Amino acid sequence: MRDETGALAALVALAQEMRLRALRTLLHAFPEGMPAGQLGAAIGCAPSTLTFHLRQLLEAGLVESRRQGVSVIYTARPAGLADLTDYLTEACCGGRPEVCRPRPGSRGGEAVPACPGPSETQAVSQAARAPAGPVGRSRA
Repeated sequence: MRDETGALAALVALAQEMRLRALRTLLHAFPEGMPAGQLGAAIGCAPSTLTFHLRQLLEAGLVESRRQGVSVIYTARPAGLADLTDYLTEACCGGRPEVCRPRPGSRGGEAVPACPGPSETQAVSQAARAPAGPVGRSRA
């Protein structure tokens, strides 16, 4: 179970675009994980920058790493996310957190969509950042 300091570390780690992308990509690749180079390519992050972001996720307990030959394989820690959720909901609903927790496979009674792969996640993110086009009156 997390304490306030651990919860804050996890929330700070997740409040950055590349780290959130990396974690989502690693969750999609769970339980095998992926080498740092492959992860960087999947999320569009340079190796030196990725190292910095992965360190933040490691320190927050959201990912773990292991050596495999010359590669470092990074894996998501779903238990780290569960700990954060538990901490955030432990005082929920008048001391009855079980009322607040979503049922497996549901989101407010709706089916949970399949987790998008890294290429879908990146495409959606790029589309969201694209300019919407000209605003205002058109010149005729």
